[in-house]
Amino acid sequence: MTTSEGEQGGGAGVGQTPGGGGAARPEERLEQAVRAAEQALIEFEIAVETFRVEVENFSRLHEQKLGPMYARLEELDARILEARAARSEDPEDLRRADEARARLMPIPGVEELLNGWMDGDGLFPEAAAMLTDRPVRPPQRVRPSEEARKLYRDLARKAHPDLAQEDAERVRREEFITRVNAAYARGNEAELRELAEEWAAGPELKRAPSAGEELYARLEWLSRRKEMLTLVARELEEGAIGSMLRLAPDDPDGLLEEIAGRLRAQVTEREAELAALLA
Repeated sequence: MTTSEGEQGGGAGVGQTPGGGGAARPEERLEQAVRAAEQALIEFEIAVETFRVEVENFSRLHEQKLGPMYARLEELDARILEARAARSEDPEDLRRADEARARLMPIPGVEELLNGWMDGDGLFPEAAAMLTDRPVRPPQRVRPSEEARKLYRDLARKAHPDLAQEDAERVRREEFITRVNAAYARGNEAELRELAEEWAAGPELKRAPSAGEELYARLEWLSRRKEMLTLVARELEEGAIGSMLRLAPDDPDGLLEEIAGRLRAQVTEREAELAALLA
């Protein structure tokens, strides 16, 4: 996902008239520009949201699958420094060993202070789930299935709040899309299908014609929204997890296995080094 995805197709259809005959009135051309900008923004927002889900899932699976190996490496590094310090009795070696061990020690009193919600390593999964309204169990894969992606994109295009012209309809769409996003984040195909059936059976409000002033205001809002989404997309792409995902955009789950293999090799090397120091 790149920040240019939402910029494609933004000018499609501008200035055209039904049947291709004659010049469109200025207000008609402006309305066509608004429609094109709305569709381009929706496509961009879908791309940003799908990438955000992948980044979040990758982060959670990264911690679940690789966290224990990272912890093992840190423990081995501390023990290696302690073994070196015991051999050399050098004050500088002793200081490094003490600092490494201190970084691994939990913060005293945190669990009691926060009534069992967290310890020195952060929030417990149950507490995080309560605060974020997400299931305790992490996802089983980084990217939802192709069918889930197809269902999500179709629903997002049909029910996007930006297509509403009345406040009540916008609220209805926002509430519905929130449920769609949650189902997609869980990769729940069955729930997405149920939501598609619900939307198809729901009320469909006709789009009222807009005055010229409203159209100009709409274009300005769409422009500001696009700028905001561009910043969100850039932050996702340039973050640590987003940068890792870009290394293997077609197989993010395989990337996790590749990293795990490297970490296992590093653990083996550290264990051999520690054994040699203690021999």
